[in-house]
Amino acid sequence: MRRQWLVGVYVTFVLAFVGLVVFIGGLAAELFSSRAPQDALNLSPYVVLALGGLCLAALMFVFWFGLVGVLLARQTRAQGSGYGEAYRLIEAFKFRDAIPLLERSIREGKETAEVLMLLTSAYAYTGQLAKAQATADRAVQLFPNDPDSYITLANGYRLQAAYDEAAGTLMRAATLSPDQPVIWAELGFTQRFAGNEAAAVESFEKAAAHAMPAPYGVRVFYHLSNAYSAAGETKKAMRAIAKMMSARDGLVTWKSGLKPLEGTAYGQALRYEIAAIDQAIADADAGNLG
Repeated sequence: MRRQWLVGVYVTFVLAFVGLVVFIGGLAAELFSSRAPQDALNLSPYVVLALGGLCLAALMFVFWFGLVGVLLARQTRAQGSGYGEAYRLIEAFKFRDAIPLLERSIREGKETAEVLMLLTSAYAYTGQLAKAQATADRAVQLFPNDPDSYITLANGYRLQAAYDEAAGTLMRAATLSPDQPVIWAELGFTQRFAGNEAAAVESFEKAAAHAMPAPYGVRVFYHLSNAYSAAGETKKAMRAIAKMMSARDGLVTWKSGLKPLEGTAYGQALRYEIAAIDQAIADADAGNLG
């Protein structure tokens, strides 16, 4: 079903683009046409074509707005009335304000993996580690085949600096969803914090086999460049540095998330790592790649 939705969205994007191209092309053809001016009620074929393209594009825009409305309504029904606002609050690092909204969603019977994941994070970032652990355990109990449940549990372990437990849990998530680069990246980060560099490099290479968001790419390729340099694989290291630089904007996301982690061992370790990546990017900008 999800694949059908994605195909539908892509098709509407293509049709909207085609409509705009036809509209612009029709107007351009009419503008540069050498024909005599037409009567107001006798439109030229170029104008008719342009209007048809405009109508097609407009129809696709209306479809998109309707689709967004349907998806928001479905999300509200599936996740509970407080989910959307709680998500926005967590994005703004207002974890304490998000907790009652997520708890309300659960009272409404919307105890989904996504709601439990957000609630676990909110509890953990406000220092309620016992509640965070209980919520994460609940997610795995209710959704044992959902990789998000294990990511939720791993986040709880990681905030307690229980890196070995977090890595084992993320390995379970990777087993359930082996084509998700974000899971492999998270596993690699956690394995590094646990001191297992060799396993971390393997996880990073599996993540790098797929396209991934810039925040993950900048960290993954930084660690791969270091590993390849240490192994004397210069060409691989240079390629990894180039990919790290292309994803450099993703570092902003990690920097903005450091403040809520202050006072935790994980937050301190992440701060050192981000500072090292920042320095590596500055060195690359200056041409100091050795």
